Amino acid sequence: MAKEITLSADKREVKGTTASKRLRRTGVVPAVIYGSSQREYMIQVDSKEFVDIAKTQSSQNFLVNLEIEGAQEKSKLAIVQDIQRDPLTGSLIHVDFRAVSENETIHAVVPIHLTGEPEGVKSGGLLEQLLHEIEVHCRPSDLPKEIANKVEHLGVGSTLKVSELQLPEGVKVKMDGDVLVALVTQTRASVSAGSGSKEAGAVAAEAEGEEEAAE
Repeated sequence: MAKEITLSADKREVKGTTASKRLRRTGVVPAVIYGSSQREYMIQVDSKEFVDIAKTQSSQNFLVNLEIEGAQEKSKLAIVQDIQRDPLTGSLIHVDFRAVSENETIHAVVPIHLTGEPEGVKSGGLLEQLLHEIEVHCRPSDLPKEIANKVEHLGVGSTLKVSELQLPEGVKVKMDGDVLVALVTQTRASVSAGSGSKEAGAVAAEAEGEEEAAE
């Protein structure tokens, strides 16, 4: 489960390009909160505070408890829906939040982290991760920071599919289960290792046969 995070915010009274630029010059980034039962609610957050929090997260979609100064509802649970940045400088331009409740099912994209060294890699193969993130469906309290999956058992030519991912309790995915997450491919080193093993086995078998004949 993701760690609970609190982010301070203020109710925003002005909107528009000029007003937003003025805010950003003071270290404040404009933002909005969307909700299924309400229209967008304009807020503003400290740019440095938000960036510092975002740096600790492995996904752009993370949960925060918004403490909103000047609002009737002071505290609001929300998920970061979208982060807009300047394409040249990377500085924050705008943040979209979506209000959520503890009992609703939310959708979020989380990274897939593969752990361990596959048997096939030890034999000279190469682990290729084809899918690096996946959309999950769960309650806010069950939202994982990442999907961690062990791959030590994978040999050369073996694959890991979406249906084989080790999902935390309460977490589901709707992607086709046959989609490949990772595979261990054959390399020259793995072919050589395999050939060497076969040759060694053949030599051992031949030697054993000669010993039996001598007896």
